[in-house]
Amino acid sequence: MATQTEADVGQKGGKFLTFNLAKETYGLEILKVREIIGLMDITAVPRTPGYVKGVINLRGKVIPVIDLRLKFKMPEAEHTDETCIIVVDVGNVEVGILVDKVSEVIEIQGQNIEDAPSFGTEVNTDFIMGMGKTNDNVTILLDIAEVLTHEEVLAVRTAMSGQQGSSAEPAPQAAAGVVETV
Repeated sequence: MATQTEADVGQKGGKFLTFNLAKETYGLEILKVREIIGLMDITAVPRTPGYVKGVINLRGKVIPVIDLRLKFKMPEAEHTDETCIIVVDVGNVEVGILVDKVSEVIEIQGQNIEDAPSFGTEVNTDFIMGMGKTNDNVTILLDIAEVLTHEEVLAVRTAMSGQQGSSAEPAPQAAAGVVETV
């Protein structure tokens, strides 16, 4: 494993929005966060992965919503008053991520961020930017651009394009083999 240089460590530090999933604390670079909104009606989109809950209409803009618990293969949880959606910028696409609770914005110095632990070749930790140490706690710092693979972002974009300009209800599909005449 390569050792970090002071420049590498210094670049990792900064301000992070922290949130909870189950009993763990995660952090996102504050510059990637567009806004935090309360839970609202989510329109399901057919043929999307199970962790894609659907889309929301946020001030006229259609935004896909990902349940981060399901993406991380955690059990789904009941929504509470603290459940919210963090709208983040992922590769020029705004995506909502559903989390249990938003905590606070914290500043973590670069020297207090360690590389993600190695679990061997079977476990991909590319989405973990580092492990932030604050007081006696560890915050898992996510690289939100790596949480979703390129293929998943394309799938979300495709799902969004099918919903743009349509009503909340999906259009009825013609049955196979039935020819519609006008």
